[in-house]
Amino acid sequence: MTITKSYLNKVMHERKSVRKYDANYKIPQAELEDLLVEATTAPSSSNLQPWRFLVIQDDAVKKELRAIANNQEQVETASAIIAVLGDTEMYQNVEEVYTKNFELGYMNEETKNVMIENSLKLYPNLPKEVLKNIATFDAGLISMQIMLLAKDMGYDTVTMGGFNKEAFAKHFELTENLVPIVLIAIGKAAAPAYGSSRLALNDIAKFI
Repeated sequence: MTITKSYLNKVMHERKSVRKYDANYKIPQAELEDLLVEATTAPSSSNLQPWRFLVIQDDAVKKELRAIANNQEQVETASAIIAVLGDTEMYQNVEEVYTKNFELGYMNEETKNVMIENSLKLYPNLPKEVLKNIATFDAGLISMQIMLLAKDMGYDTVTMGGFNKEAFAKHFELTENLVPIVLIAIGKAAAPAYGSSRLALNDIAKFI
C-alpha cells in the first residue's frame, strides 16, 4: 500500500521557506488569531501547552527586531513575525488544563485528579534546562503546524532560529520563565522560494 497523495500531502510539498515578501501586504489580525487557534491542536508534553506567542505587526517594531535577528530582510518585509516562546512554568496551568478536559468529558474526575497531582509532583522539580528542552520540543511541533496552516490559508512562511535570543528577551521585556525559541515570518511572497533536496531514505532510516 502506498501513501495517497492527499490535500495535506500537497500542502506539505508546496510549503517552502520564503524570504522575499510583499511589504505592502498586511494579513488581518483576525486571520492571524484564527491561525494560532487552529495551530494549538498540536500535541505537547502532558498537554501542558507551553507555547506562547508574541505577534509583531508594527513596522517600527519589526525594524527594531531586524537588528536583533541578524539583519534578515524578511523580518521587516513580512506581514508579521510570530515569535514562538516557551514557558518553563507551563505546569502553572495544569489545573486549568485538566479541569477543562474533565468538563468536556475527555476524562473522568479520578483521572483528572491523578494527572494534576502527578504533574505538580514532577514538573516543578525538574531542572530549568529540562523544562526548557520540553518547551523547545513542543514549540517545534506547533511551529510546523503554523507553517502548514499558513500555506493552506494562502500565505508563505520561513522559520528563523538565527537571532540573538538574549537581546530579544531584553528588548521585549520577557519574564524569566519565557524563552525565545523561533521566529516565523508570515506574509505574501514577492518572489518564489528556492527548491531544496532531501537526503535519501537509506541514509536516514534503518528498519529492524
